[in-house]
Amino acid sequence: MKYRTLSDAMKEQFGTKVYKLSLSAGVTCPNRDGTLGYGGCTFCSEGGSGDFAAEGDSVAEQIRKARERVDGKISAKIPPEERKYIAYFQSFTSTYGDTDTLLGKFREAMEQPQVCALSVGTRPDCLSPDMVEGLACFNREKPVWVELGLQTIHEKTAKRVHRGYSLDVFEDAYRRLKAAGLTVIVHVILGLPGETVDEMLETVRYLASLSPLLDGIKLQLLHVLSGTRLAEEYRTKPFPVFTLEEYCDVVVRCLKLLPESTIVHRITGDGPKKLLIAPLWSGDKKRVMNTLRKAIEEA
Repeated sequence: MKYRTLSDAMKEQFGTKVYKLSLSAGVTCPNRDGTLGYGGCTFCSEGGSGDFAAEGDSVAEQIRKARERVDGKISAKIPPEERKYIAYFQSFTSTYGDTDTLLGKFREAMEQPQVCALSVGTRPDCLSPDMVEGLACFNREKPVWVELGLQTIHEKTAKRVHRGYSLDVFEDAYRRLKAAGLTVIVHVILGLPGETVDEMLETVRYLASLSPLLDGIKLQLLHVLSGTRLAEEYRTKPFPVFTLEEYCDVVVRCLKLLPESTIVHRITGDGPKKLLIAPLWSGDKKRVMNTLRKAIEEA
């Protein structure tokens, strides 16, 4: 089975492999600071889903540190000045805060000559008209992606994990972003407590039917991480987690539902090993990726 990978799409668009630099806008989340609630989504770690994001006094300094982390993966045949990166504001809710200040940080990242695209991770309930307009202006200079953490379309699951917004909020944000000409990538978590495989597939089927068509998707394995409310739930009342084989089967079924044009940015994810409680097999990334690729090839 074939699907459109991010790596292939970036090579088509930019002529080379492109690497993501995980950055922080220095913000929090309305689901943490009391605006909507405290503690965030039950699965979210203290790093706000940005445990691998660089830290620094300025965006430029963060980019320098992030490049140090990823440049070891890049072939020495590619001179440093020819390498290309995506500036990915990953931690917490990157559009939550003063709009002018945040747009200034995004601008600083985009002005780095080797940054070829900007990616902003956020919640669909934190996209003001001014923020969308600002991102749309940037999109005329370099590609801008907005990554929305949907995770599931099922309200009962959303309430259980304390997501803090309803599906119609996502739908409104999606329509506004697409109308503004922005690229939208949606995050889905597979294995959320209480969800059946059929319900997970319903989420992906819903995304596959969106109009305009969905640009990109991230399929993320649920990680139970130390220090989260999910970890406490798992400790006191354990819920089933996927085996590697079960997860591979679900991913294959998800990929079969997607339009050919949708770029698959991720088929699993990394949980920091020092925080990982379950499933422990996910800590062996090489084994996980090899098993996933084999399952997809054979599908």
